[in-house]
Amino acid sequence: MINRILLRIKILQILYSYYKDDSKSTANAEKELFFSIEKTYELYHYFLLLIIELTTYAQKRIEIGKNKFRPTDKELQPNCRFAENKFAQQLAGNKQLNAYLKNKKISWTDNASVIKNLYDEILSSPYFIEYMEAETNSYEDDKNIWRKIFKKSILNNEDLENTLEEQSIYWNDDLDFVVSFVIKTIKKFEEESGIEQALMPMFKDEEDADFARKLFRSVVGNRTNYSALIDEHTKNWEFGRIAFMDVVIMEIALAELINFPTIPVNVTLNEYIEIAKTYSTEKSGTFINGVLDNIVSQLKKENKLIKAKL
Repeated sequence: MINRILLRIKILQILYSYYKDDSKSTANAEKELFFSIEKTYELYHYFLLLIIELTTYAQKRIEIGKNKFRPTDKELQPNCRFAENKFAQQLAGNKQLNAYLKNKKISWTDNASVIKNLYDEILSSPYFIEYMEAETNSYEDDKNIWRKIFKKSILNNEDLENTLEEQSIYWNDDLDFVVSFVIKTIKKFEEESGIEQALMPMFKDEEDADFARKLFRSVVGNRTNYSALIDEHTKNWEFGRIAFMDVVIMEIALAELINFPTIPVNVTLNEYIEIAKTYSTEKSGTFINGVLDNIVSQLKKENKLIKAKL
């Protein structure tokens, strides 16, 4: 589930914090890295639980309407399509999800207002109204409405973002990634799988866990050499005036370039240039691209950058 793009960002965040805090040990920083990855996986399950919570809230609203002293005809004969969403019902019984929730003891109990506000927003959305009024009522339709809810109502929801930020500092930059993972999960669900439907694993395979560990250790263990290379190729700049984030990004990029022969040079460069555009200054992408290009040329001439032929 957690792809290498996100792993690179996690490593950047942890290393930046580690370098700024002299009291933090390398071992503790590495533990924090994998804890932050586990928290991302927790958020994935938290969002899957959100599907169940929103559906349950819809069911409760229907029951409240029916039990009013003088219910309207609409309240007595409500449209139950969303409340009886087939995908949400399947997810509610999912063995893997329920085992995880029981083990981690996570819930939305303390965030009832978030559920209410989000439901009210969904309820008035054109895409939701279209779903409720559609003549067809298939399992695929019930899956697709949740993909739309995550794309249109959960992404860029300020109230939800603030709630997540209050709960974990590790979730600040995870929302877009985790929503994409949830949407992929919804797409993969099959009605025939019932409660046995598999969720996404934390890592696609053990190679990704090894990648994160090796990359982190390579940066920390060779930081002096990488700093010297960066200094050599930024002589027209005062090293102290280069954005510290840019330096950390380039150190991680160099660690990946040198220590991972199966990852093409252009893949590594493109990934860290994109990261720089988001996490550093407006001009960082161009600056980092220029510096790393020069370092790569030098390393190739010195036969210090050997890439495997795939």
